[in-house]
Amino acid sequence: MTNQISKIGEHADHWLSLGGKVCVVSGAAGGIGGAIAATLAQAGARLALLDRDAKGCEEVARSLCDRKAEAIAVVCDIGNEHSVRQAAAQVERELGGADVLINNAGFLRAGGIEDIDLQTWNAVLQVNLTGYLLCSQAFGRAMLTRGAGSIVHVASVAALHPQTWSGAYSASKAGVAMLSRQIAAEWGARGVRSNVICPGLIRTPLSESFYAQGDVEARRAAMTASRRIGRPVDIAEVAAFLASERAGYVNGAEIVVDGGLDSMLMDLVPRPGYEAPAASRAVSAA
Repeated sequence: MTNQISKIGEHADHWLSLGGKVCVVSGAAGGIGGAIAATLAQAGARLALLDRDAKGCEEVARSLCDRKAEAIAVVCDIGNEHSVRQAAAQVERELGGADVLINNAGFLRAGGIEDIDLQTWNAVLQVNLTGYLLCSQAFGRAMLTRGAGSIVHVASVAALHPQTWSGAYSASKAGVAMLSRQIAAEWGARGVRSNVICPGLIRTPLSESFYAQGDVEARRAAMTASRRIGRPVDIAEVAAFLASERAGYVNGAEIVVDGGLDSMLMDLVPRPGYEAPAASRAVSAA
């Protein structure tokens, strides 16, 4: 994250024109959330960082402030309506009404549909879907009053394709995609845009255990058209674009950021006589 914000303060003519905008980022203590916060800070945004992890959130805020950005850490459980309302009130007091909301917080619990218990199902949806609704309502009010704003929801390619043995995760992320369209349809005429990013294989601290196992990184990279695993900044830069007026006519869209993973589906199907030579299939770990 340090390299991404090394020139904070030199943003007067930043092409995204986000200088002075109040941007709220949920799940800001995580890999993707932290990268989004850093990218928005580099563009001159004023940041409200939300997370249940108070220590992690404070560390991200402190790192940004040390580099001349304006950022506050707000402890918030987005699945709890009271907590979200308190967070929105604090942001309003300290920074003003939100111009941008990045709905990013989320989590996954493994398990198949046959066996998932209702408590786990509800817990995943409470954060991954209901939490996005609560934040959109709480922070979107200022946008609706102003007649301008942007909401960016971080979903997953699992919103578009079933991901077996992931319990409620795929269903929750598919719900995010439709929630975003619903917001776009209802609030678009009032100046508020709503869009979704669907990340593919992104290496974050939470997924690091996957890549520490043998040749998992090389095998995963080989399944993408770009032949590499994504980084949090790959998502952050798209989020910053959607947050800005540079994307002023992008509304109700789902943007897949997966290095071409979705384009490689047919390469998973055996096709004797049509396989690429071994040399072109070779991939080195990124």
